[in-house]
Amino acid sequence: MSKRVLVVDDEHSIVTLLEYNLKQAGFTVLTAYDGEEGLHKALEERPDFIILDLMLPKLDGIEVCKQLRQQKVMTPILMLTAKDDEFDKVLGLELGADDYMTKPFSPREVVARVKAILRRTTIHGNEEKQENGDDSLIVGQLKIFPDRYEAYFAEQRLELTPKEFELLAYLAKYKGRVLTRDQLLSAVWNYDFAGDTRIVDVHISHLREKIEQDTRKPVYIKTIRGLGYKLEEPKVDE
Repeated sequence: MSKRVLVVDDEHSIVTLLEYNLKQAGFTVLTAYDGEEGLHKALEERPDFIILDLMLPKLDGIEVCKQLRQQKVMTPILMLTAKDDEFDKVLGLELGADDYMTKPFSPREVVARVKAILRRTTIHGNEEKQENGDDSLIVGQLKIFPDRYEAYFAEQRLELTPKEFELLAYLAKYKGRVLTRDQLLSAVWNYDFAGDTRIVDVHISHLREKIEQDTRKPVYIKTIRGLGYKLEEPKVDE
């Protein structure tokens, strides 16, 4: 069964272009032309992926993304923006978007990014129901199951976007090792992000909010000034 992609954009020419290229790549495509319709379809149809324009009538893309994440819908979101505006990009990422692209864009690149994100989030999809204790990564009260795309902290399941999960799992895999922002960008996003390492910082901030008691004094994800980040076992006195 083909994966379903929801395209939400008020420019009919862009929707038509993306719909054609996604269908050519084997996807089933759902469409919406304003934020309210897009939010409704995302909640009712539960697509496998959402391509979401930032500037939309009725509800903008930021609000759609915010409401989906508030309702625990963790479907991967690729946000499109007509502006080359750092604030909009970072705000979208802070609210839970997994990726962004600036218009004008190549429809082939959009399809490539959709495939790359879906490949990483579903490669072990058939194994999700298997009981598997051998593949877990454990750091303090944090337990991660890479094959099942599940993570727990203090026995409570974490609600993570695909990119948050991948970043956390990669940090755990190399526990105790300092990883630069460029290393994390290459490993988790898997393409040249035009050197924009801010996306790493935003996702690190998200993870800290979910696993750190005091985000100002993190005991799991440490910032190594001038280098990057590392995930480590919390010290007893911390």
